[in-house]
Amino acid sequence: MSNKEHHHHNCVDLNTSASIEQCMNEGTDTPVTPAGTRLVRIPVNLGDFNVTTNMVANIKFPYPVSEIKDIKKRVVILQCRLMTRTSTGGDDQFASGPFPLFIKGYVRKNIQYATPCYNKAGKCVSSKLKSLTVKVPFECMTSVLLESPVQLPVTNTRSEFDFFRSQDLGKGYPEKDQFLSSDISQFHQTSTAAYNALPYCELLSHEIIEWDEATDRQSYHYDYDHSPVEEGHFHHVVEKMMVTFTVSVLQEQQVRITAG
Repeated sequence: MSNKEHHHHNCVDLNTSASIEQCMNEGTDTPVTPAGTRLVRIPVNLGDFNVTTNMVANIKFPYPVSEIKDIKKRVVILQCRLMTRTSTGGDDQFASGPFPLFIKGYVRKNIQYATPCYNKAGKCVSSKLKSLTVKVPFECMTSVLLESPVQLPVTNTRSEFDFFRSQDLGKGYPEKDQFLSSDISQFHQTSTAAYNALPYCELLSHEIIEWDEATDRQSYHYDYDHSPVEEGHFHHVVEKMMVTFTVSVLQEQQVRITAG
C-alpha cells in the first residue's frame, strides 16, 4: 500500500514521536505511615432487605394431568438496580435514602405430574410421569432506607469557552468597521468524567407460598364398580404465589482501616 493510500485509510493524521515525556503526579490523599491507617477498597454492605411480591399465572399442560407429584422452584433475579440521586459536591458525597430499588426476575418451576394411560377398552388403569418447566416473571419496585450510606455518583461536566476575534470586513464595508465576535472555526472545551462505583445485589434466600388449582378438571365415568368416581384429569391450572426473597445491596467503597 502506498503512502497516499495509507493516508486515505486513516481518519486522523497523528504526528508520532519516539520520545517519552515524563508524567507529573500528585497524590489525592495524605500518605500514611506503616503503623497508621490504610485506605482499602472493599465491598460495603449497604443493607439486607426482604422483598415480597405476589403473582398470578395460568399454566397449560401439554398432556392431561391426573395428579401433580412435585414442584421444584428456583428464584432467578435478572436485574437489581439501586437508583440514587447524584452528588452536588462538597460534603454531599454519601446518603442513606430512601432510594428506589428496581427488581426484575422470574420463578423457574419444574412441575412433575402423572398423565393417565388407557387400555384398549378406554379405561384409565395406569399413568406415566412427565414434567413441565415454566418461568413465571415478576417485576417490582420497592423503596429502601440504607443501613450504610451509599456513595453518590458524581456527574460529568462539559464547558465551552471562546476567544475574542476582530477582523476586517473587507470590500463593501467602511474601513473603520470590523467583525467583532468569536471564531466559529475553532472549538474549545474543558470536560470532566467521574468513574463511579455502581451498587449491586446478591440473592441470599427465598420463600415461596403457592396455591395451584385446576380450572377444567373432568371426572372419569366408568361402567364398572372398581374405579373411584373422583378420578379425573385437567389441562389448566391457576397459580397464586407469594414470593419473599432476601437481597443484599453492596457497593465497593474506599474504607479506612487501622493497620496492626
